[in-house]
Amino acid sequence: MLLAIESSCDESAIAVFDPQSGIIGEWVHSQIALHKEYGGVVPDLASREHLERFGPMLEKIADTVDLTLIKQICVTVGPGLAGCLAMGIATARALSLVLDVPVVGVNHLRGHVFSPFISLHKSDPDSFSESIESVSPHLGLLVSGGNTLLFSLDDQRRISILAQTVDDAAGEALDKGAKLLGMPYPGGPLMEKRASTGNSKAIKFPTGIAERGDWRFSFSGLKTSLRYRIEKLTDEALEAEMPDICASYQEAVVRQLVRKTSQALKEGQFRSLGLSGGVANNTALRQAMENLAKKFGVPLFAADRKHTGDNAAMIAFAAWINQDGLQQNRSASPNFEPSLKLV
Repeated sequence: MLLAIESSCDESAIAVFDPQSGIIGEWVHSQIALHKEYGGVVPDLASREHLERFGPMLEKIADTVDLTLIKQICVTVGPGLAGCLAMGIATARALSLVLDVPVVGVNHLRGHVFSPFISLHKSDPDSFSESIESVSPHLGLLVSGGNTLLFSLDDQRRISILAQTVDDAAGEALDKGAKLLGMPYPGGPLMEKRASTGNSKAIKFPTGIAERGDWRFSFSGLKTSLRYRIEKLTDEALEAEMPDICASYQEAVVRQLVRKTSQALKEGQFRSLGLSGGVANNTALRQAMENLAKKFGVPLFAADRKHTGDNAAMIAFAAWINQDGLQQNRSASPNFEPSLKLV
């Protein structure tokens, strides 16, 4: 069994993974309430919270899992906030000494890349290798607060980045847009809630780079367009238009993501489509990607909602699914410097 630790930002998370049966336990402590009054994550507070939470969490886990069965410790080594990563890495080092097992560093983005396949493994662990090979090459869309990229997976589970954002990430655009509209942190989910009662066709917001064959994403112009529109409205008019503004703004984000993914599907020979990252929890995006997969006649592997945000289950799974590729990061004392990029 593998025990994984995730602390890249404001979630203290631990999970235990058994290759024979899947995720057998996961524990997450969210810091949203702590950072809400500051309008965003405060790194020093987040690091302190990780320090205070991991000890009690491990004690709780020891009551339900036989830690002597753990054969490897996995820990996020980047990208993320340096102080937060350090807390997780220190915890992993200490635990590896106590249990006398090796510790391996895992890239946080690799966790997101493979998270859509957690349910595939759970459905039939014994045939997982054959199952994932049958849907390769795979086109994945990773959408989070800090990253927006298209990537491919071949039948050897090697990752190739095909396109990424040239400025803001999609999640960043949603959160910043919500902030411009006066919504508290975290704004993305609140915008989605307001959008549910609005008309997504009411306002035409820009949808980034439009050149044919250019798969890159861009969301900075969308945010600027929203600011200009807000400046022209009175407070009363803004409140009246809020549902339509939120729906149209969200639609512009989703439309660009789907359009670029569609271009990649047209030009590549992909046998499956994937969706992961924090923004993958957005209902409108999930539905749009389901429709896109049906259009091209390929299966969609979308990460379970509980595995779209920062979680340790995806870290454990990524460590197991791609052990050969992680050998170069194996160390008794991993740090957060070598793993700041996906590939």
